[in-house]
Amino acid sequence: MTIILVSLVCLGILGIVFGAGLAIASRRFHVDVDPRVEEILEALPNANCGACGYAGCAAFAVAVANGEAPVDGCVPGGAEYARVVAAIMGVEAAGPEPRRAVVRCQGGRAEARREADYAGVRDCRAAALIQGGPKACKHGCLGFGTCAAVCPFDAITMSPNGLPVISEERCSACGLCVAACPVGIISILPSRYRVYLACSNPAKGKTVKEICSVGCISCRQCVKATESGAIQWGDGLPKIDFEKWTDPDAALTKCPMNCFADARVGLAAAEV
Repeated sequence: MTIILVSLVCLGILGIVFGAGLAIASRRFHVDVDPRVEEILEALPNANCGACGYAGCAAFAVAVANGEAPVDGCVPGGAEYARVVAAIMGVEAAGPEPRRAVVRCQGGRAEARREADYAGVRDCRAAALIQGGPKACKHGCLGFGTCAAVCPFDAITMSPNGLPVISEERCSACGLCVAACPVGIISILPSRYRVYLACSNPAKGKTVKEICSVGCISCRQCVKATESGAIQWGDGLPKIDFEKWTDPDAALTKCPMNCFADARVGLAAAEV
């Protein structure tokens, strides 16, 4: 009986000591958390895409509360979330300019010549490791849908022709597809830029024409037809100054290979 009582007393003393120690530690190591962090986190879409430049929505919320990140830094959230976060922070924000991803290649199965059969993992990154992929054009879309697989918003689907189709309504311009593409044919553009160059092969005209029916052949007709001077030639491809490009229809009309894509055509087709 004595042993039991002694044991209970010892346990009680140890409990008091450890409890006191935890109390002291909790005070000494206590970190004040800004209540705005939780509010900001609840307001965000919580996609954890990393487009803001931080390791997830929680890190971005902390950065905003600390004044280290802009209130409109959530790309997927857009203007709607920017206004909510701005209200929490007591500031004003117009929100980021709407942007979307575009595919700078139109060489699908019907247009681009294949030079080999690929029976490996259905992943563009894996295919690119085998001599740049099965297509003769090493600068074009590989067509295995890695961009669609990494998109957290289901904004990308693969067409029967083996090319990515990006839904502007769903696209948040997070940039994950840009990072995943091993040939770098996906770019993020402001939505107000409706026309863009949809070819990434800088090779000479004859070489391109032999492997793709919609590739840039370096004829420079787009440069000559663009009176605004927004298109210049450089590194084997037209270089576009979108801010100066007031006459994009000239390039669309004059390009003999139809290398320029018009997003308005895709939007009109989607509405039918």
